[in-house]
Amino acid sequence: MNTKLALSALIAALMLTACAKQESASTAPATTEATPASGAAADSAAASANSATNAADAATTAAGQAQDAAAAASNAAAAAPPPDATTSPAPADSAPPADKK
Repeated sequence: MNTKLALSALIAALMLTACAKQESASTAPATTEATPASGAAADSAAASANSATNAADAATTAAGQAQDAAAAASNAAAAAPPPDATTSPAPADSAPPADKK
């Protein structure tokens, strides 16, 4: 779930950045009010991209730790000797209890 959120934030940030670059490259004269807004949008997009990168790094780290834990569990299971199937449990005492003789 966090990975989907991080990827969504990254895509949104890239889209905002692309829109801001397209706006700044347009041939039409820009109004003075659009420039601060596009700069704020670009800053917001960059911050979102940074947050998404951090979330992706955290997800990668967590996945690596999960793989390490799975490998350790697999190694522990392989190292444990199987129960000895050749020995049988001690026979039950078939004699009646002393008070029942």
